[in-house]
Amino acid sequence: MAHKTLFRSKTDSKIAGICGGLGNYFDVDSNVFRILFVLMLLCGTVGFWFYLICWIILPVDNTI
Repeated sequence: MAHKTLFRSKTDSKIAGICGGLGNYFDVDSNVFRILFVLMLLCGTVGFWFYLICWIILPVDNTI
């Protein structure tokens, strides 16, 4: 079984590549994560803080 690592995506990026990286990691369309982040942002600031923390912590995918 291959080891998967969570990275920010360089190719599937709108702002920082967080949703693209999550989509690649979980094998789900990145638009699903974009919609979830918008919904979390509308419900409060949890989406903003989670996105910001991921932006700071996750490395950029340099395998291209």
